[in-house]
Amino acid sequence: MIKWLVLGAIGIAVALGVYVRLAPTNPDQWHEMPGAVTNRDLPGGAMRVVGAGEGGLARMDEIIRDTPRTEVLAGSVESGMVTYVTRSKVFGFPDYTTVRAAGPQLELYGRLRFGKSDMGVNAARLDRWLKAFAE
Repeated sequence: MIKWLVLGAIGIAVALGVYVRLAPTNPDQWHEMPGAVTNRDLPGGAMRVVGAGEGGLARMDEIIRDTPRTEVLAGSVESGMVTYVTRSKVFGFPDYTTVRAAGPQLELYGRLRFGKSDMGVNAARLDRWLKAFAE
């Protein structure tokens, strides 16, 4: 009996892992920004605003593209807004980050797709990118 329960639990874990990695993503749902972006942490993500100057979005794009397991989901530097998906190392959970040029500033909005709390992962990632951007 216990053997079947363990095998069932393993099967469910594998199925969830496969779903998380292969679930289709609708770029229209994730390639957007909230009406007001401010510097704050959210239960499932974070927002940051930083002065960027000319070429700021292109510089940030380079930093983000150098991040492991990160790729562009939608948008472009030329359009003024890019959304990236970064997957966690072990389970492949996707987090979405949208970066928009807003005049001389950059607005960054990182959030999780699955669950309710990201345990500060998106805020930490945004802060690492902004630290690299400032250097």
